[in-house]
Amino acid sequence: MAKERPIILATRGSALALAQTHFILDQCRAAFPRLSFEIKIIKTTGDKLQTASLANPQGNLPKGLFTKELEVALVKGQADMAVHSLKDLPVDLPPGLALGAVSKRADPRDVLIYRDAEWLKAQAARAQVEEWSPGHAERRGFLPGTGLAGLPPGITLATSSARRQAQVKARRPDIKLVEIRGNVVTRLEKLANRPELDAMILAAAGLERLHFHIDAHGRLLGDAVPDGLLAIKLDVSEMVPCPGQAAIGIEIRAGDERVQAICQRLNHYNTWQAVTAERAFLKAMGGGCHSAVAAYAEAQGERLYMQAVAEVGGKMQRVEARHPLSEPQTLGQLLAAELSGK
Repeated sequence: MAKERPIILATRGSALALAQTHFILDQCRAAFPRLSFEIKIIKTTGDKLQTASLANPQGNLPKGLFTKELEVALVKGQADMAVHSLKDLPVDLPPGLALGAVSKRADPRDVLIYRDAEWLKAQAARAQVEEWSPGHAERRGFLPGTGLAGLPPGITLATSSARRQAQVKARRPDIKLVEIRGNVVTRLEKLANRPELDAMILAAAGLERLHFHIDAHGRLLGDAVPDGLLAIKLDVSEMVPCPGQAAIGIEIRAGDERVQAICQRLNHYNTWQAVTAERAFLKAMGGGCHSAVAAYAEAQGERLYMQAVAEVGGKMQRVEARHPLSEPQTLGQLLAAELSGK
């Protein structure tokens, strides 16, 4: 009897994408120990363009650029499951493809990161007796636990997310916002070393999947984290996440019963209902994570609570509502209609 072919998981080659895919791979092997699973790394157009734009950022890249090549592999039968950060997956999928499952959502919050003022002070003392890099003395730092409201006027904050930029601008119009490119470690190194940058915002889930963490003193720690960085998590009411943030989405061929059976074991129901509401809201608003639209839903017993913000008429508007957990699309559409009418 011919050996059954392995299930192929397609993914991007970034450290974060690989970490997420290995997380799903481990779940697959635990749930189906008799099946064979393999990872196929595919470089997407978005990866190529992002690399090319590092020296000269040109604004946000459309999210579909990070999924197209993975979807082509699915359609051609070169892969069976495409593993995505769900926030990168467009709400309208190509014909013949479907969202098969979503993982249990990790921490959905964003993280504000900046240099440690006390660490910089200690480094300056060392610099009096040791050789020190030019410009480092100009770097500014802040105290542990400093949030958005506590940052001094006129600082420069780096983020390439239109959603984050709009929400920061609404709360702190005095803050200068700049684009930043590169993987997580590259961005952290830029913040640590470039005096023209004072702070940045990254997703908590991405940091945690790379095994970075914030200790009891507010220090951001990890094998590849530069020394002297502090971080604080921003509550979702202060910085509403991107739809689907912190959830991993598994895209499959519609009608593939073998893979559908696998996805049924991988899917987390409450997260599925929450992100369904968020993606319904996103679709109704006609936006994406490259636009100033944000939404976050969470199951609360048999109810689904959702809050959303969007830029309407030049101002950030906020809405929230609760609805039966079994009707997530209705909740998303209701909030989109309320915002659109403001």
